Amino acid sequence: MPALFKSLLSIILAVSPILVISKVVAMQHDGFDLSDALVDTELILAGGPAKDGIPAIDRPLFVSARHAVHVRDTDRILGIELDGVAKAYPVGILNWHEIVNDAINGEAFAITYCPLCGTGVAFSSEVDGNKLDFGVSGLLYNSDVLLYDRQSESLWSQIMSKAITGKYKGREVRRLPIIHTSWAAWKQSFPDTQVLSDNTGYDRDYRRNPYEGYAESSMIYFKVGNRSTRSLHPKERVLGLQVDDSYKAYPFSELDKSNMTEIPDRFAGKSFTVHWDRVNQSARITDAAGKQVAVIEGFWFAWFAFHPETEVFAASK
Repeated sequence: MPALFKSLLSIILAVSPILVISKVVAMQHDGFDLSDALVDTELILAGGPAKDGIPAIDRPLFVSARHAVHVRDTDRILGIELDGVAKAYPVGILNWHEIVNDAINGEAFAITYCPLCGTGVAFSSEVDGNKLDFGVSGLLYNSDVLLYDRQSESLWSQIMSKAITGKYKGREVRRLPIIHTSWAAWKQSFPDTQVLSDNTGYDRDYRRNPYEGYAESSMIYFKVGNRSTRSLHPKERVLGLQVDDSYKAYPFSELDKSNMTEIPDRFAGKSFTVHWDRVNQSARITDAAGKQVAVIEGFWFAWFAFHPETEVFAASK
């Protein structure tokens, strides 16, 4: 049995003590109506746990950096800063929950993470003036988590940041800038940060990575619509930039070759700066005005699956 499926099985057993494989197969779409889907339904697959089998965190608790004894300096986090308030979400917790419904000073947003694609995306929870709450559907599209909103049960693609079925089909949510980095780097930049507590209300071993070895493996275990023939490792980390309908990927290996911490670039008629932190293996992009841009960091195979037309950054020789 491949290591990933052993890991997925451990998650399923943790969230649902009784697992009947035939039931998972039979409920492949888990009650969601895919008849009007915007995407190829052959690429929508059951990930294992059923709807809400991976429970979103709806009432997150936070502690100060000083009291965050559950996070080690080398641990990876997703960090967001809004209206002068900084928050960190340990990936070790997100591996088990994938969604945190949260707010800062009244601005509601969802922190989302897909362990299979390595993608962390934050987006506003407000659509058409309505505040939505999101859960984990149990379905994948292009190996990426499909969320659903509890108000209409529309399915939302994380990487597309768009509803692919239901009432909100075709509507996009506004992405918010976040950064993937180490806990040490984040708390140095934001010493007053709040940190998601491991007191989630669920019994999970957040120190254990249920996807151990997955990021190093070249195997992709769920069907995707497009596979790259480039020499990049499928799990190479890339920063994905979207400008209107144009896309560009910045592989970390190429950023590292540049031997620069600030890399100027021009794409789709606009100027950007890529800020590269070799020590903490993190990157972010700012626009010509110095404002951080909402990008998607994740595995190369996932970015390419959604954007096969993507340009790819190469370090100057």
